[in-house]
Amino acid sequence: MIKEITEEGLEYLYHEGELYSVVLRNSFTSNTIRFFTPDSFSQQLGYLPHKKGNIIKPHKHKINKREILYTHEVILLKKGKVKVNFYKNEKTYVDSEMLNEGDIILLCGGGHGFELLEDTIMIEIKQGPYVGLDDKERFEGVEECK
Repeated sequence: MIKEITEEGLEYLYHEGELYSVVLRNSFTSNTIRFFTPDSFSQQLGYLPHKKGNIIKPHKHKINKREILYTHEVILLKKGKVKVNFYKNEKTYVDSEMLNEGDIILLCGGGHGFELLEDTIMIEIKQGPYVGLDDKERFEGVEECK
């Protein structure tokens, strides 16, 4: 796994040229609105700082048919410590990354599993609709239930 740290608190994790995840650490700060994903991604990850008194004009999103071929998901680690294990599409283990309270990860390539190292609360955000058993392919990995 190649970790590209473009600035403090922002990490891109690649394997064999494919982006597997974007990690936005709790320590990340910026004074400007930033998006960290290409426009082509079906799930977007952004950072939107605003000053007291600013106004975001009311808006609604237009109907815009999109074709989604792969589910991207965002995990916000609200509480705890988690080890994220990454896998190739062929289901072989690649590498791991630790997440701490307040970190955010966009999972956008390969496979993944989680080891919960402390009592944990994860918030998951992904596009739908959810298609039940056809939505995931489960396989044996390096994770162990403790």
